[in-house]
Formats: sequence, C-alpha cells, structure tokens
Amino acid sequence: MTQRPNDSSREPLLEVRNLNTTFKTETGTVQAVRGVNWEIYPGEFLGVVGESGSGKSVTMASIMGLVPTPPGSVGADSVTFEGKDLLSLNERQMRRIRGHEISMIFQDPMTSFNPVHTIGNQISEAIRVHDSKMTRRAAKKRSIELLSLVGVPSPEVRFAQFPHEYSGGMRQRAMIAMAIANQPKLIIADEPTTALDVTIQAQILDVLNLIQEETDAATILITHDLGLIAEMSDRVLVMYAGKVVETATVFELFADPKHPYTLGLLASLPRLDSQLDSLLSIPGQPPSLITPPTGCSFHPRCDLTKGRSECRSELPVLVEASNGHHTACHFWDEMTEIAEVVTDTVGIDVRSSVET
Repeated sequence: MTQRPNDSSREPLLEVRNLNTTFKTETGTVQAVRGVNWEIYPGEFLGVVGESGSGKSVTMASIMGLVPTPPGSVGADSVTFEGKDLLSLNERQMRRIRGHEISMIFQDPMTSFNPVHTIGNQISEAIRVHDSKMTRRAAKKRSIELLSLVGVPSPEVRFAQFPHEYSGGMRQRAMIAMAIANQPKLIIADEPTTALDVTIQAQILDVLNLIQEETDAATILITHDLGLIAEMSDRVLVMYAGKVVETATVFELFADPKHPYTLGLLASLPRLDSQLDSLLSIPGQPPSLITPPTGCSFHPRCDLTKGRSECRSELPVLVEASNGHHTACHFWDEMTEIAEVVTDTVGIDVRSSVET
C-alpha cells in the first residue's frame, strides 16, 4: 500500500473538539466517550483502534447524529464538518448530510438492509433521496454500475434480489455500493469485515482501497484488528475507556509506540514465524465507564505506572511526543526502551506496508 501524505497545513475535513457521550442506565450513567479530540483531512485514511467498549463506534454514531436520546446524550465544544457544526443541525439538516456528504458502512449489513425490499431498490432510493431530479431508470442504471464497481457478480440480476439472497460478503459489498452512491467526502467503515472469513475480508479491504483511490474520499476505519490498521491506514487513533490515548502516523505508531496500552495491543499480535504456548495479553479488564478510575484509566492494568501517584490521581492529557505523534501518558518518555524490546519480540514489519 502506498501511504497518502497528510498535509496538516490544510484545513481538516472533520474536526472534533471535546466530544462527550453518555447513556443513562438503571445502574448509573455510562460515560462512553469522554473529552475526545481529533481530526481527519481530505483524502486521508484514518484507523481507529481499541478494545470493545473503548468508544470507537459510539464516537462515530455521535458525529452522525445516530445516538438515541434518551437514553443517550451528546455534547461537544464543536464537531465541524466543512465549516458546519454538526451538533447544531436539526434532524432534517442531518439527513441531508448522512448518506450524501458523510456515509457509514455498518458491520452487520443483514440488519442494515430492509429485508422486504430488493438490494437494488434500496440503493436506488439512497440515490434519489439526495437527487430529486434523478429518474427511476437513471437510478437503476447507477445502482447496477455501483454493484459492478464493488465486485458483485451479475449486477443486473443481483439488482432485483433481496438481502437474504446475497452471501455475507456480497451484502457487505452492496453496503459499500450504497455508501458511495452519492460520492461522499467522508466514509466511516465500522468493523466492515466482522464475521467474514479471511478470504472475503481481504476482498472487502481491496474494495475499500479501490473506492478510496477512485473517490479520494476521507475514510475512517474502525476496528480492533491492528493488522488491518497496518495495511490500510495513513494515521491511527488509539482509544481506551472512552478517550483517545495515542495518535500518530501508522509508521510512527508501530515503530515507536508512546503509550503502554498501544504497546500491549502490539505485543498481543500473534506471529507466523514463531511458536508460542499462549498468546500474550493485556492483564486485567477494561474499566467500568459508570465509575472509571481516577487519574489515568489504564493505570490499573499498566506495568509502567510502578505505583506512582501521578497515574492514580492526575488525568493525563494528549501531549506531542514528536512531530504529529501525541500520547496521553505521564511517563511516555520512558517508553522507548520498552517499546524497542516488544517491537523486536513481536516483529511487525509495518515499514513494508507503508513504503511499498
């Protein structure tokens, strides 16, 4: 994969500042997203990685206006897309943006498609909703072209079929076709290869790469799979317990991680060239987001804390460890030596993914 350069002197396509999302439950208020800040630039491929429950999908749903209220509540200083604050828009205004300027590829296309309508009609409807001048005939032609573009075989026949007549891989391709139907400027792919076998996963990723190159849309890939991140992304956002804990280019993140959680994720990757009795893992469990730990949320699971009070009492903020590489760790400057040992042990050659 050829890495696309990120010219940070450009204006961000989407800029998120101090995003907070909570959910009221019978047992308390879940702080799902806590003071998140990040941005994505035109044409950039941004990977968002973290364990289940880290806030990845909720962050994107909050931006898209898809968090049900109640029980959810979304607040931020700003969520700016091309100069528009998305959180200030009403539902009618957001509907004009969703599926047109910003599209989302969900992880379960079977529940995303309406089972009583054909795939073709649903893609055609997505086109005509945002283009009132488009005729049914023209929308059908465009839908067939899109199905062909994403690699659905016999697209003219498949246009008239229902979701249950598609395989899992074909449904995901059809979901991608619907997502790009209106040439969006930003595509959000939420675990797009979940529940697919390895061969189909590779095909779906090839389609995403093709679409990104064809449309030059900015793309956000949400995943827990660091292998996908290394293969696909220009820059990476690491989330833990509802917060961003590290962000860097894909090369910097793999070669020189600056947060113990990122290092733990890297160390847990299996290797093909060595035999282990068991996989390495991060000790402990992710914290409760009803009562998150004081200070750094990762400190109960962190080997770097060494009992130091700062980790337990002071909330770390994102600081710039090097050019464009930010981390939320009090003692990030102690990471280099440990990271070199783990990187050598894990043996991930991310350079080949980035530079070839």
